[in-house]
This record gives sequence, structure tokens and C-alpha cells, in this order.
Amino acid sequence: MTPTALATLQQHLISALNTLPSETRRLFHGRGRCWPELEQISVDWLQGVLLVALFKPVSDAELQALQAMLLDLRQTTAWQHSGAHSLLLQQRYLPESPTQWLLGEPVEHWDIVEHGLHYRLDLGRKQNTGLFLDMRHGRQWVQAQARGKRVLNLFAYTCGFSVAALAGGATQVVNLDMAKPALSRGRDNHRLNQHDLSQVVFLGHDLFKSWGKVAKYGPYDLIIIDPPSFQRGSFELSKDYPKVLRRLPGLLNANGKVLACSNEPEIGPHYLIEAMAREAPSLQFSERLSNPPEFPDSQPDSALKALVFSAR
Repeated sequence: MTPTALATLQQHLISALNTLPSETRRLFHGRGRCWPELEQISVDWLQGVLLVALFKPVSDAELQALQAMLLDLRQTTAWQHSGAHSLLLQQRYLPESPTQWLLGEPVEHWDIVEHGLHYRLDLGRKQNTGLFLDMRHGRQWVQAQARGKRVLNLFAYTCGFSVAALAGGATQVVNLDMAKPALSRGRDNHRLNQHDLSQVVFLGHDLFKSWGKVAKYGPYDLIIIDPPSFQRGSFELSKDYPKVLRRLPGLLNANGKVLACSNEPEIGPHYLIEAMAREAPSLQFSERLSNPPEFPDSQPDSALKALVFSAR
């Protein structure tokens, strides 16, 4: 990370702070490999909080230079007019992803807004905050599709899709994730939006041992599949994704839709399209949702894949 690269990042952040959106957004996406020497840095605007994540080790001198550049932002007009009050630096490459509060009073939780909907994030305690910002268009698509629908949200995490679905008029959403604390945060997110929790089901189970429980609430008009690429002991994308796909015809209504997602850089969109054709041939590929413009990628097939399939 040369001084030239740091200067590029600084200018990008100053420009972004000068033109901030009213809601949460990514401000810098180095992981899209569009800026040399900045490939492992991301910066998110969390409405007053600037979260900088570093995904690979750097030398002590480089880390100190990065911290100094970030702290220098305080002196810029852009920072002073932005409403920013906290600055965090997360070292994602270290065990437990420790986060340093460079500025601001540490807090455990922080509420943000995306597309008019409210979400509660964890700051400084976990590897992920609780909302993946690159799925912004996916949540908007679900909200637009959901009216009058019964929705199944697999690998639900903190239920961002569920919040969007209920905001869009879904009659019921079933969330399944084996991480019960994540589902608990999902309840918080629904409460933040004054949603009727009687319309939401939370299943804290291992999907591959719970098909009967999932089927009990079906059939579904819309199914969302957004798994981790790899989770030790529970999910391996190349091995386990096909097992999910082959179950879809038995869970989906005749005119239903599926949003199948993958954020694995090594697997392009054709993997999911071909796997669906093989495992669930009654479902036809319709479109790939565009990724938000704040997530540019020099290799689009490596970026987030959010693919829509429709029953034939």
C-alpha cells in the first residue's frame, strides 16, 4: 500500500463524503480490483459511522500510514459537513476480526436505514455487521415482488430479505437459519419496522435436517437462497447447493419464483444456471439482478450473483 495508493483512497473518500446519500452505502469497494494496491480495503458509510475493513495483512508502517490518513479526514471540509462522528478500522484477516475505534464512543449496536427500511447492526464485536450491503438490489427486488406472496427465506441470517418482503406486502415469511442469535436479530429488525411478527416464522434449524418443517409452511410463491460460500460443518457451496436446488419443485407454487444467490468469487453465474437446469429443470433462468453501482468489479462474474428463476 504505497503513499500513492493511500492518496487515491483519501481522494475517493473525500469525494464520497462530499456527495453522501441519505442512507447507508458502500463508499469504496477495493475488492472489485478496480484500484491497484487497494484490492483488500472496503469503506462503508453507516450514517455517521465510517467503517473501514482491511482484508489482508499489511506491514506495521502501512497500517500506521492508513490510520494517519483516515484520522486526517477529520480536518477536511467534507468530513466536517458529513455528520460523521465515528471511525472504525476492522482487521478482517485476524482471528475474530478485531475492530479499533479510531474516533467516537464505542457502541455495540447501531441502527441504519436502507431503502426506507431500518436495520440494527453490530459494530466492533463480530466479523460482519449484520447486513450485506452488496445485496441492496436483491432486497429491493424482493420487496417489489412480495405483495400477497408466501415467502421462504433460506440461510436467512438477520432476515434482511424477510424485512423487505413484509414491507412489500408478503402475507407470510418463513426464515430458516441454524444461527439462532442471527434470527433473534432478525426479530429486532422486524420490530424496528413495526412489522406484525405473527406473519413471520423463525426456524433455527439445520436446513438439511429440516425439510419437513420447511415444507409444512409451503407451498411458497417466492423462495430466496442466499447461503454462505463455506461454513464449516454446515455448508459447502459446490457440494450442498445442488441439494437445495433439487428440493425446489416440491416447495414452490406453479407460478413461483426463486432468487438464487452466490458471493463466491471462484464460481460464476453459469454454475447456478447449469445446476438449476440439472437439479430442477422445471425452473427456467429469467435474469441476473444488477449489482449496486457502488460495487464496481473488474471481473463481473466474480462479483455477487443474484439470479432469478421462474417456474416454466
